[in-house]
Amino acid sequence: MQLTGSQVIIECLKEQGVDTVFGYPGGAILNVYDELYKHPEIKHVLTSHEQGASHAADGYARSTGRVGVCMATSGPGATNLVTGIATAYMDSIPMVAITCNVGVSLLGKDSFQEIDIAGITTPITKYSFIVKDVTKLADTIRRAFSIARKDRPGPVLVDITKDVTASKVEYTRQEPVIPQPKAGTFDEDDIEEAIHMISKAKKPYIFVGGGAVLSGASRQLKTFVERVDAPVCDTLMGKGAFDGTSDCYTGMLGMHGTKTSNLGVSECDLLIAIGVRFSDRVLGNPKKFAKQAKILQIDIDPAEINKNIIVNHSVIGDVKMVLDRINGKLEQQSHTEWLSHIADYQKQYPLTYPPVGLSGPYMIEKIYEMASDAIIVTEVGQHQMWAAQYFKYKQPRTLLTSGGLGTMGYGLGAAIGAQTANPDKQVINIAGDGCFRMNMNELATAARQNLPLIEVIVNNHVLGMVRQWQDLFYGKRYSSTVLDDTVDFVKVSEGLGAKGYRVSSIEEFKAALKEAIELNIPCVIDCLIDREDKVFPMVSPGAAISEAFDRQDLENKNKNN
Repeated sequence: MQLTGSQVIIECLKEQGVDTVFGYPGGAILNVYDELYKHPEIKHVLTSHEQGASHAADGYARSTGRVGVCMATSGPGATNLVTGIATAYMDSIPMVAITCNVGVSLLGKDSFQEIDIAGITTPITKYSFIVKDVTKLADTIRRAFSIARKDRPGPVLVDITKDVTASKVEYTRQEPVIPQPKAGTFDEDDIEEAIHMISKAKKPYIFVGGGAVLSGASRQLKTFVERVDAPVCDTLMGKGAFDGTSDCYTGMLGMHGTKTSNLGVSECDLLIAIGVRFSDRVLGNPKKFAKQAKILQIDIDPAEINKNIIVNHSVIGDVKMVLDRINGKLEQQSHTEWLSHIADYQKQYPLTYPPVGLSGPYMIEKIYEMASDAIIVTEVGQHQMWAAQYFKYKQPRTLLTSGGLGTMGYGLGAAIGAQTANPDKQVINIAGDGCFRMNMNELATAARQNLPLIEVIVNNHVLGMVRQWQDLFYGKRYSSTVLDDTVDFVKVSEGLGAKGYRVSSIEEFKAALKEAIELNIPCVIDCLIDREDKVFPMVSPGAAISEAFDRQDLENKNKNN
């Protein structure tokens, strides 16, 4: 049947099972929006800013495992998506961004709102397309969804000239081809070598990253951990892949990881790295990382092997498939003495914070107590680390956060996406006051959509994490990190359509959180805490992770100096 390009776009979205699109209209994409108007089966969420749309598509994808979709017009509309696309790229999140451009005859002429968005996004997408021929439109959109889902997921951009959206073409519906996990490049010898390494290890440690979440490998991972009989640590992106309430779980590894995880990995004789990319925040000093251990890495992307750390053996393939294969052959291991040693570390070095007044860690623990099944979203900074440390993630896709790019302003948009995709779940965004200032306009989106998400602002009137570094490593020179002004977050929140609270005590926070959960409307809780609060443990830049220090270590050091 003959359809316009705009109709083809909508039909292709329906082919791919898309039920929600986040976006913002404009001149070049008007034809698409005019067609979308006729299809209420696709929910469109109008955000306050295109960046909010890209983060919302990201949050939708992270919380569901499905492809998130965002749309924007040409020029600044398209460029406003860039940060959100880069955020998704760094964390391997499947997203399709659809933009429209000026007509083909106007390309390359510096026309009004013309921009080469396909060129701009080439380094931050798995693939970027520009469609100048309507006959290629349907296949391009189908390819975009396939690429976004396939192997290691990621964002794909499709830029479509305005004349293509108006032109007619013959369209035939196709059933979507959902890429299946491939076996990868491993063979039985790779599996046998992995099993051999595991069987010989006396002190194995399992290290879990975001690849285990993306693969949907939680069940296989649980079996593997039981079979290996080893302690487990994770990355920020790996939270929830393994049950955070398990006795053998020791917390996060790296710069703000637990002392137990950092010391344990430094002492182990085999580090089994599953779906991790060995980022600098994990490694500390790479020359001193896990020096006593052989390293076995399991990952779908061969580019991650020997990139940041040299490994002894790798199995390249989908994590779920690889673990299934190993679990089927690996005999039960026993490491009672090693597990007991790690358990002693856990008793010796628990996560602690001063039990005086309202603090970030206290709020996270209270949120866990009152809403343990919530989807937690975070911005980036001290509050993000506290959310990683003090909330116990029992399931995958329950912590949504910008790990690789570290995008301030990510959380509120992502929370909108997650709440839209999961209307029956409680979604809570943990924000810092600096982050809240970046995209607070999206509260209007949450209110307009009547999304019952809760925004908890950990407000210390400073850029907390940057100030922490200034305090510890820059001689307390607080250059441009103090936010003392008269901005009233409660009034702002209420002006944008949300219920606002301001709290400064433990009792006030408990009462506000309880009421916010019960109200089932968009709520903001502005929580005033001490600006001197810091995230501990911490590894200094360039130091080995075994040199992690906490509050007590710092106090002892200062006394001795």
